[in-house]
Amino acid sequence: MKWSDFSKLIKLRLTFLVVFSASISFLIGSRANGHIDWINWVKLIVGGFLVTSAANGFNEIIEKDLDKLMKRTMDRPIPSGKMTTGQALVMSLGMGMAGTYLLGSLNLLTGLLSVFSILLYAFAYTPLKRKSPIAVFVGAIPGALPPLIGYVAAQQHGRIDEIALILFAIQFIWQFPHFWAIAWVLDDDYKLAGFRLLPTGNRDLGSAIITFIFTLILLPVSLLPYFYHHGGYWVAGVSLICSLVFLYQAYGLLRTQQIESARKLMFGSFMYLPIVQLMFLFDFIGK
Repeated sequence: MKWSDFSKLIKLRLTFLVVFSASISFLIGSRANGHIDWINWVKLIVGGFLVTSAANGFNEIIEKDLDKLMKRTMDRPIPSGKMTTGQALVMSLGMGMAGTYLLGSLNLLTGLLSVFSILLYAFAYTPLKRKSPIAVFVGAIPGALPPLIGYVAAQQHGRIDEIALILFAIQFIWQFPHFWAIAWVLDDDYKLAGFRLLPTGNRDLGSAIITFIFTLILLPVSLLPYFYHHGGYWVAGVSLICSLVFLYQAYGLLRTQQIESARKLMFGSFMYLPIVQLMFLFDFIGK
């Protein structure tokens, strides 16, 4: 088995983004705690990588026949025949158990949240993708758990407080314009597999309006650290600017309803989240 096949099985770039989000939140939680345990930070990164990789592996096992139908996914290791379902299952189970053990060693709640994330992503969100656009709402929950898990992992006894909920809320709302932009760009390919992921099921005005509304909601949500006195003017200013740029891109999709506008919104979403999260961290450290 080649590294390239393994990286496609675990969706390496997506896994990296998830781990990045969790690790930043761990540092925020550690700063709130007054102490950074770097060994636990490494455990979180390794455990988070393994758990996310396992969830992605289960996703590809379940969707192996559908992946054959889409140009974007037909070269993945299982549909292309470079890896058997059994091999992928053994690796995914092994990564899932090892990752859950590592995260659970930080505290019980971190371990439980990681298990819940795998189950919800692989066995609820994945099958729902062919049934209803509601799948995006279900998928947004495990998609927003990484910063919550990262923050909780920094707490010795594992607790969910106001900052943890704010981190979860920002990533939860961000996922809607992020994922709908991707779904707009890839709608033709998705429909080959029967996926219904745009709000109305189609590239139309309704989907563009709903995407714009959720991007608008993200603006006040991104300012929650400031409103609740967990961040200062810097985090408020950067979050406001990023949200306005993101909103302008969503307006571009609303105005044109073109794939190119959706692509701009998609790339904007890739930039938005790490900038806002890093600014929250730097502002928090500087307090």
